[in-house]
This record gives sequence, structure tokens and C-alpha cells, in this order.
Amino acid sequence: MAMGISASGGRSSRRRVLRLAGGGLTLAVLAAGTAGCREDAAEAGGSEVSEGDKPSGGDARGAGQAPEPQWTKSTSAQTYGDNDELVAVGGVVIASGDPLVAFDAATGKERWALESGAVPGAPMLVGNGTLYLASGKYDGSVAGYDPASGRETWRSHLGKGYRQPKPMAVDEKQVYVIAEILEDDGSSRTNVIAALNSSTGKVAWSEQRDLGTMEMGIHAAVKGRYLVYTDFKKNLTVRDTATGSQVWTHKTTKTNYGFFAVHEDLVIVPQGQTLQAFNLSDGTEKWSMKTERLTTFKEPAVVEGVLYIADSGRTLRALDPGTGKEIWQSKALAKGEVQVPRQYVKVGGVLYGATSLDEQGGVIAIDAKTGELRWTFNDKSGDYHAWLVATDGKRVFALHGKKLHALPA
Repeated sequence: MAMGISASGGRSSRRRVLRLAGGGLTLAVLAAGTAGCREDAAEAGGSEVSEGDKPSGGDARGAGQAPEPQWTKSTSAQTYGDNDELVAVGGVVIASGDPLVAFDAATGKERWALESGAVPGAPMLVGNGTLYLASGKYDGSVAGYDPASGRETWRSHLGKGYRQPKPMAVDEKQVYVIAEILEDDGSSRTNVIAALNSSTGKVAWSEQRDLGTMEMGIHAAVKGRYLVYTDFKKNLTVRDTATGSQVWTHKTTKTNYGFFAVHEDLVIVPQGQTLQAFNLSDGTEKWSMKTERLTTFKEPAVVEGVLYIADSGRTLRALDPGTGKEIWQSKALAKGEVQVPRQYVKVGGVLYGATSLDEQGGVIAIDAKTGELRWTFNDKSGDYHAWLVATDGKRVFALHGKKLHALPA
């Protein structure tokens, strides 16, 4: 499943403004207004850690102390807080930016770079061993690359009647994209969702969305025969992957900017104080639960068969995603005065979360069996960007603004 923002406590943050800008402004304007930078040398704040000194299982050098980064690099990152703006695959780690740079996961050395490689606000999707990107040349193409070498392996073009298709999800057979439909005067009032064959690049199907829907703020996932997505208009929609026909759609209330989780035949959606699970086949509710009064659920994630979700009161829960039954509940975040995670990865018995705000957040390590807080890593830069995490199973990569850190897992 390929997916990838949220603010703590429900307040309107600068990050939300960046989100809206990332989706709502024209990509050409965004590209002109942002500039990347790259340094081959490690940042002064980073340090090398030998294999012999590397902590195991996410433990630090001392109780409650975060490990030192194995390496730290400055990147050209242009991020808006989406989870799919940092990927670790094929022995490299890549942060969305221009130029798009792949760093060796073990050493931090640059493997390859691609000029005009990533479109600001568009996701980087990985599937079938391929990295899929909207074309940074703004030529209406979607391209696929070998992550290890940066070599282009696939390309598709939706057609001249559409503006800049962006990949939104990928499965074994198709790459799903969304694009604006161009009017004769160059404006756009509607958009389209299409499926591109991941072997030939040919358009498998194309479906126009309803007037008033938006192509920005899209979060999507594929599960079997179902394509699931949300947008800033608070639509939760499921389509048939074979035909593109709409299976069902729901209007939602508060979905934390469209984040959801998928598990087997369910889509799990946070809606303010309520967490709901709907059947993918027909949209009927399978289970629901409520959090405490005056608190709201944040972004959910299903990792290795467990649903992890925090609320604005800094209570973290582990749930059975099939039933909603609670496995454990932890108040460790509130006790440690740590910000709520908005993204999760897991290595061994440690759950790693990425938070929004620098002052009381960063990357947090949590015991996956108990929910107890082990440590928090913060680069103390004061950067207002959200943290992002990814893992290759050996390291946890933390992106904050333009700094990329490799932490031992």
C-alpha cells in the first residue's frame, strides 16, 4: 500500500497552509518559487557511528537517550508533510526535491541525482521495484525509475487534454493517476482518475470525477480490486480497479486531512472523536470506537497487522484492525510531553513515529508491545516542517526540513 500530513491538537498550522499550497497552486508556480540545494558533505551536527557501537533494537546509549545518527546529510528536499515524500528502497533513501537525490542507505553517499526529478506536492510511489514520479518537466508524463540506479524504466502519457497527471497509488498491474481536465481556454473545472498499465504505459481506463471534486489533498491506497482515496472536499471514495467505476462514496466529517488506513477488506477512517471501519465492498460500517471527550483521533496506520493511532490528548492505542478491539493503551506521550506521531514505521519490536512540531517532537521510539516511550530524537534545528520517517529494516531515516538523518534501528 502506498500512501503518505497532520497537525497536533487540531489547531490551524503553517503546515496546513503549505499543504493547501502544495495541492492548490499550479505546479509551475510552485516550481518557480522553490529552489533546492545539495551538499555532498555531512552536516556538522551529524556523526558517524560504527557498527560495533550501534545500539540494537532501537535502544540508545543510555536510558531515554536517542542514538547518534550514523550519518546526516543536507538535501534538496521540498516537502509538504506527506508520508510519501521520503522513501527507502533498493539500498537507497530518497527525499522529494529538485534535484532528486538518492543517498546510499548505509553510508549516506550520493548514488545518483535526477534534475527536475520530483514535482513539489506530488508523491513518490514505490511498487513492483519501481519508483514512480510525476514528470518534473511538466510535460504530462508519469515516469518509472530503477531506485538503485536512477535509470528510467517506464513512461506513460495520459494525453494532451489533461494537466500534469500525478501518481496516487500503484499495484501489481496498474499505476493510478489523477489529473485536471483542460478546457479550451486552458482553465480546468473538473479532474479525472485514470489507470495506466505498468507494463505498457497504455491507459487502461479513465473516469471523470464529479464537478466540485478536487485533485489536491488526495490520499490513496489499493487493496485487491478496490482503489480507495480521500480529498480535501472530505470525500471517501472506492472505485473498482478493473473498470474505474465508482463502488461507493461517503461524505466524512473530520478526516485529519484525508488520512486513513486499509486492512484486508476494511478502510479505517478517523472522524473527529470517532474512529470508523467500513467494508470496502459496500461501504457499510464494520466497527467504530470513540476517544475521550474533547479529544480527536489523529492519523492511523496499520503496521504488521496492528492498527496504531493516537489522539489529541496524547493517548496512543494499538488496536486489532479487524475488530477495533484494544490491544494496549499508553499515556507515555502525555507523560513525556511528546508530540503525537503522524506517521509510523516498525523495525523488530520497536515502533518509530514521526511528529509535526520540532520543539516537542521529532522521531520517537516506542515499545511495540507496551506503548512505553523509549526515546525521542530531535535535531534541535527549530525547523517548522513536519518530520518524516522511512526504514530499510536496518535503519530509520528521519527527514526534517532539508536535513536527512540515518538512525540505527
